[in-house]
Order: sequence, then C-alpha cells, then structure tokens
Amino acid sequence: MKNLVILGAGTAGTTLANQVVDGLPHDWRLIVIDPSPQHLYQPGLLFLPFSRSDGARLSRPRQRTFARGVEWYKQEITGLDTRRREVRLNGRDRVSYDLLVFATGTRTSPELTPGLLGPEWGRTIHEFYTLEGARKLQKALSEFEEGRVVVNIVEMPIKCPVAPLELSFLADAFFSRRGARHRTELVFVTPLDGAFTKPVASAVLGSLLTDKGIQVVPDFSTSEVDPEARRLRSYDGRELAYDLLVTVPTHQGAAFLEGTGLGNELGFIPTEPRTLQVKGYDELFALGDATDLATSKAGSVAHFESTVLAENLLRAIAGKRLREGFDGHANCFVETGNGKALLIDFNYDTEPLPGRYPLPWLGPFTLLQQSRRNHWGKLAFERLYWHALLPGKPLPVPNQMSMRGKRPPSPALLAASGAG
Repeated sequence: MKNLVILGAGTAGTTLANQVVDGLPHDWRLIVIDPSPQHLYQPGLLFLPFSRSDGARLSRPRQRTFARGVEWYKQEITGLDTRRREVRLNGRDRVSYDLLVFATGTRTSPELTPGLLGPEWGRTIHEFYTLEGARKLQKALSEFEEGRVVVNIVEMPIKCPVAPLELSFLADAFFSRRGARHRTELVFVTPLDGAFTKPVASAVLGSLLTDKGIQVVPDFSTSEVDPEARRLRSYDGRELAYDLLVTVPTHQGAAFLEGTGLGNELGFIPTEPRTLQVKGYDELFALGDATDLATSKAGSVAHFESTVLAENLLRAIAGKRLREGFDGHANCFVETGNGKALLIDFNYDTEPLPGRYPLPWLGPFTLLQQSRRNHWGKLAFERLYWHALLPGKPLPVPNQMSMRGKRPPSPALLAASGAG
C-alpha cells in the first residue's frame, strides 16, 4: 500500500481529505494526523466576546468530520524526515508517506513580543484567536466601564486578516448598546499603512472606522508591551497607552517545522502559487494557513485551494502534469456591527471591487457595501461550514474568481484609495 498523508485536520486538511478520499486508487491509503479530539469552528470566535455563550457549540468531535475511508491518527507530530519520507510522532511512532500535504495552519506566538505574556495576560491583555482567549475577553468586555480599548496587530501575516477590524466594529456596537460608547475610546493599531492590504478595500474599511469614531494608527510595528504602565511601544520609538489591549500576536507555522529547512522565517512553507506544490519537492504539497502564499489565511481560501489540490494529488498519483488552477481566490464577509456586514472577493491579481455576488447583478450579496443580507449570510455560513464545506461537497461557487457582477470602483473611491 502507498500512503497519502495529510498533516493537520483543520478546515484545510479535513476538507481536502473528504474531497480526495473517494478518488484514490485501491492501493492507496489516506492518513490524517492531528492530536486534537475536537474540530473548532474558528469564525465563531469573533462573536463570542460579545455574546453570553460559552462557545461550546463551536466545536464538534473530530471523528465525526471525516468521510469513510479517512484514517485519523490522533497523535502529535514531532518531526519530519524528507529524505526517508517519514513523519515522526510522539513516542517512537513513524509514518511513511509517498505524498505528503501540509495543512498545519498557524499558531499564535505572544511570547515573541516582550511584555505580552505575564501576570496581565488574560486580565488587561487579551486575544481572541483561541477559544480560551475569546472567553476571557468576553468577561473583560462585560466588566469594562470606561477608558481606551486598543486592538493591535503585532505583525502580518495573520489568519483571517479582517477579524481585528471586525472586532473593532463589533466593540463599537457593543459599547453603544450598553450606553458606554461615549466613555470608551476605540483605537485600531496596525503595521499596515491603512485598514487593509488592498487599497480600494482599505479605503472603504478605513472610512467605516472613521465614521464610527474608531481611531486608526497605521505603520505601527509593535516592539514590546509595558504591562505595568499599560503602553505599547513601536520600533520607531512611538508609545500608545491603553486600558484594555486586544492583541493579535505574531503568527507562525507549525513548531515541528523548525530545523527542517522547509519553512520561511516565520515557519510558513514556500509554495507554488498555482499548483500548491511545495517549492523544490515533487512529493510535498501545502494549503491553507500553512503556506507562504500572497493571499488571505482564511477558510474560503482553504476551500478554493482544496478543490485544486484534490485534483493535483490524483494527477500526481497518475503521473500526470499538475494543473495550475489556483488563482489566489479569497472572499470574506466583514462584520461591521449593528446587524450589517460587507463582502469582499478578490485574488492574486484583482483586488476587491464593488458589485454583487455570487450571481451577477442579482447577488444576493453586495460587494464592498454594507447590508443586512450580508450579515445574515455570514451567520448562515456556520451551517454551510459543517454540512457542506467541511465534508467537501461541491458548492455553487467556482474556485477561481469571476469578474461577472463586478464593476470598477467610482472615481471618488479610487481617489480615496490612492489608486486613482
């Protein structure tokens, strides 16, 4: 028997496994390795700090997420030998592979920023990229009466790049409902030169921040945190005070990649942008947050990539040429508070544009424009995630971005973005 091994069973790894398993030849096994017994619906962490829920419904037993034929090894990955084509697991176990896929995601590393971890972690310093962190932030926000709340991205890239923006918008709505918005200063601090990486979308989102009275501090590269004085410091010497800090820590690739020579300086895997093959290796592939690709680390990207990679794995098994089918397609609902959201859809070459999605001119969703329908679309995505996307079922959305239904931005928007 030959082995196709997928490392990681998050959105990317599970979706890919469920898509490819039925197409494998009879002399191939599909093995997925992940130590966690639960699968977490990560988009739900955004709403948890502003709800009364404990977040228990956001996770399900991992075994229930796999299709028949997928073998799950519930063990920790401790190393990799690319010469022998072996994955080392905790203990002395080893798994050989003929083809290997990295779907190992990202991990937050607050320890890399001096001052983030310590006695104030979980008290005046919080994060929301883990279930535990979102629960603690929920408690802190419920007890916060007045002062300055700072949402800070330490450095890029991060998973779900719009999530810190969404958290800022939701915090504005949250404090407004409580009648405490006039006593609360909201500040969005980013290493980028604007609200987002793409100029037109950045102009739209930046305008929303301004309209909601959320201060934006751009080009702020966080060097350290002084938890006693409650101050952020940047590498250029600037300081920023806070009463409550919501941090988006540095993100890194999987820890076991250190020393393998496969990852870049942050542990993300250099990946061919259109075939999803690991650069320099015929038998290695990567998708999802584990890659170094110039697209968002988001669930939609993992889904679009999985469609391409499932085909390319079967092509590799059959000795066929790989298809250059991934165009960097990403789309994301951006929650803007008060029951509204906007939607962005883009790829490697085309930034988010106005229009309607997914049906040209009909929608039902609006691009780069707030609507209640977009908000309900974002909420409905949870059900779609569990029952269609994760099981690897075909969705009525092509993996490559379409220009149908999109239109050029207005001259005013182009001028605001600096692209006009």
